[in-house]
Amino acid sequence: MSSRTIFLSRLIGLYCIVIALSMMTRGQSTVETVTALLQNPSMMLIVGIITLAAGLAVVLAHNKWSGGALVVIVTLVGWITLIKGLSLLFLPHEMEVRLFLGRLHYRQLFYMYTAFSLVLGVYLTYGGFKSRSH
Repeated sequence: MSSRTIFLSRLIGLYCIVIALSMMTRGQSTVETVTALLQNPSMMLIVGIITLAAGLAVVLAHNKWSGGALVVIVTLVGWITLIKGLSLLFLPHEMEVRLFLGRLHYRQLFYMYTAFSLVLGVYLTYGGFKSRSH
């Protein structure tokens, strides 16, 4: 496995774990903060720019679709992040709010989304630290 895959799986994995644990411990406060953030078009622009940059970085550095589950998941995370960044920049603000709060039921499914992030983080971190580069 490449050293780039190992580095990105560790980075993304640890990020997901820390963010998920932080969000879980702050629960309702996090939901309120994200809901308020979604109501602020200026902040959503900034989030979109940062998300786009992160997604582009992963996609440009690691666009590999074979080599095992860990490799493909790192690539998928990059593409999902890139698509999310683009949607935050190009979707009308009202549509973003409807998407996250309405269709994706962020408030109601908050703990499920957070648990998914935690599981993804544990998988990527474990895979990244147990792998050896060649």
